[in-house]
Amino acid sequence: MLVILDRDGVINEDSDNYIKSLAEWQPIQGSIEAIAQLSRAGFTVAVATNQSGLARGLFELEDLEAMHQRLSQLVIEAGGELGGIFYCGHHPDDGCDCRKPRTGLLQAIERELGESTRGAWFIGDSMGDLDAATASGSVPILVRTGKGERTLAQLRAAEDPRLETLRIFPDLAAAAVALIVEQGGAGR
Repeated sequence: MLVILDRDGVINEDSDNYIKSLAEWQPIQGSIEAIAQLSRAGFTVAVATNQSGLARGLFELEDLEAMHQRLSQLVIEAGGELGGIFYCGHHPDDGCDCRKPRTGLLQAIERELGESTRGAWFIGDSMGDLDAATASGSVPILVRTGKGERTLAQLRAAEDPRLETLRIFPDLAAAAVALIVEQGGAGR
């Protein structure tokens, strides 16, 4: 089963000023172990992240690759593995198909990993994550870390009908435990 994760605000601390370097990239407590637990329980875990800081000139590709290499290494050290990290480096005004809430990143995940995103879990903290999940047929999960509280307030203000079924967790660690238990994968 496929689980798709947003990066900033779900796996690592987020900043309205962008995460621009390896030094600024700080995992949220419990997130690395949560990814490893999902992996060990048989889930394929992929990351789908908008990284417009590239197009904005705030950091270089080498900086982004260093962050992603560190993320992958930490997950390996925790006993898990990532199926892949997929990113959109375009500016929001570029009109690309890969920037969430569009589904190009999710299509890339399908092509690369050979797993459908339809019915997959998509854990995010922003409206763009929820919209991408909905558009791709994935099941959205909202975490309260990162922009999660802000997103929840937007959903409530708009009386968004997704609130009736949307699963909301304090963080990635709590979401991972719930998914593992539901899939009968605890203790594998």
